[in-house]
Amino acid sequence: MFLRCNQRRKDGKVHRYWSLVENRRVSGGRVVQRPLLYLGEINNSQHEAWRKTIEVFEADAPRSQTLALFPDDGAVPVDDASVVRIRLAELRIERPRQWGACWLACTLYDQLELDQFWQARLPPSRKGTRWDLILQALTVYRLIDPGSEWRLHREWYVKSALGDLLGAGYELAEIHKLYTCLDRLLPHKRALFDHLTRRWKDLFNATYDVLLYDLTSSYFESAPPEDPHDKRKYGYSRDKRSDCTQVIVALVITPAGFPLAYEVLSGNVLDHRTLRLFLRKIERQYGKARRVWLMDRGIPTEAVLAQMRQSDPPVQYLVGTPKGRLSALEAALVDRPWQAVRDGVQVKLLVHEGETYVLACSQNRVAKERAMRRRQLKRLWTRLQKLQTMRLPQDRLWMKLGAAQRQWPAGWRLVRVEVTTAGKLRFTLNRDKLRQVRRREGRYLLRTNLPDADPVQLWELYMCLVQVEEAFRTLKGDLALRPFWHQLEQRIEAHIFVAFHAYALHVTLRQRLKELAPGLTSRAVLEKLRSIPMVDVHLPTTDGREIVLPRYTQPDPEVALLLERLHLTLPAQPPPRLTAQKELIPHTPM
Repeated sequence: MFLRCNQRRKDGKVHRYWSLVENRRVSGGRVVQRPLLYLGEINNSQHEAWRKTIEVFEADAPRSQTLALFPDDGAVPVDDASVVRIRLAELRIERPRQWGACWLACTLYDQLELDQFWQARLPPSRKGTRWDLILQALTVYRLIDPGSEWRLHREWYVKSALGDLLGAGYELAEIHKLYTCLDRLLPHKRALFDHLTRRWKDLFNATYDVLLYDLTSSYFESAPPEDPHDKRKYGYSRDKRSDCTQVIVALVITPAGFPLAYEVLSGNVLDHRTLRLFLRKIERQYGKARRVWLMDRGIPTEAVLAQMRQSDPPVQYLVGTPKGRLSALEAALVDRPWQAVRDGVQVKLLVHEGETYVLACSQNRVAKERAMRRRQLKRLWTRLQKLQTMRLPQDRLWMKLGAAQRQWPAGWRLVRVEVTTAGKLRFTLNRDKLRQVRRREGRYLLRTNLPDADPVQLWELYMCLVQVEEAFRTLKGDLALRPFWHQLEQRIEAHIFVAFHAYALHVTLRQRLKELAPGLTSRAVLEKLRSIPMVDVHLPTTDGREIVLPRYTQPDPEVALLLERLHLTLPAQPPPRLTAQKELIPHTPM
């Protein structure tokens, strides 16, 4: 990097404009200069030069003062206390830090009016601790580069420009304040979702007549708690980590991905025991408005569905159905006509006992399930052939067969296995079962109590459930819901609360992108804006002081186009500071 001076003659006067640039090699071996910072005019013109001034905040001064800057290699036209001569040869660039993604996250935070919401609920302490700004720092950190609170304290905060954006110092990242802030959040969970629901309705005209409900689990790589009432329990793990304790997270969102409520449940709770809780919770929080609940199979039981139909008014639902129910209705569905939904997807309708059943068949799903079944059956068959050649005691043979069943369960259901009294293994293919499985591959059954339902519309509505899966992927992936670094149950739930706080920003940005820049993801936009850092430009003066200019760099053309598409305007550069000596740079505590 180096300084570049551009001179421009205007009305007989010479103006000198300074920029910080870097050399970049492009195709063909050429080298081009890329401007990083525009420092403005530092003029040595002999006429009206003192009119080029900047507002500077001097250390320990109650208000700003106006100064005119001149390079030390030229003459000063007037002798005035407001004229400062700059040693351009001693210019320094210090403390590069990430600015662009932090600014975007703070912009989303302001658009959701979360700053106002938390300022009213988290007032400053008697010592002046701004709990609302600490929560904002935790949320931005979780959205951009999630990790532990200790990492935020030790490393991330000083490498970001979040302090510049929030107008605060390192006090926001003190480790004990981060933990204390977590302890103050949970009582405001319901009020937060009420606030977010109103904001999304104002910003995007969001509707809440269709609700998606699902559950996921998140595990702990730590010793199980001794408290029997702790929510960390062993249970069915959706992450394939049945060896770890876990908690269950139940979530209600809209088809657009806006979350309305969530609950943290014990890790051993059964899926079908959670639905009644959420039906009552949503009814108390948002009233008895007409809604359609979308759920996957395994969540509602027959008793819960009957209760939903008998409610006043009836609670409408569209749910997946276990394949066992398909066997009972298969004969009635055979003569029904197929309707094309889109290329490769067909549906048919059946009204039965006050409910409407929709049978869907997807060619892509047929190919996927058939490939999985063939792969499992081939590997199981190869394993059984090897076991057949081994001379093993009967008990060891059964152990190895049990291991094969656990590893290839789909293939095991298609094979008849027999161990003779002599300890010999015999196996054959169950062709009747194979024909039944082939006939049902790629097919799934839906059920609903919606009146006058069109099967095509029902299928399209049910496909909205992928938004719940996307929400869980975002929470576990982009926002790093796990691993959990906390041991206290209250802190664990507060950690999940902060993750959902960050998810609210994530889904708000995603909705903006759908309207203004389709094809881009929230994570891709945040990564693009990470290319805009902030640096401190130190300009030593001839009288022993320094002018410090905090400056974010100019965005690349691609980033500038993205900001234009999103109708976002970068703020003005922060005001300069005048110091009597070299500033202390925040450092990572040891």
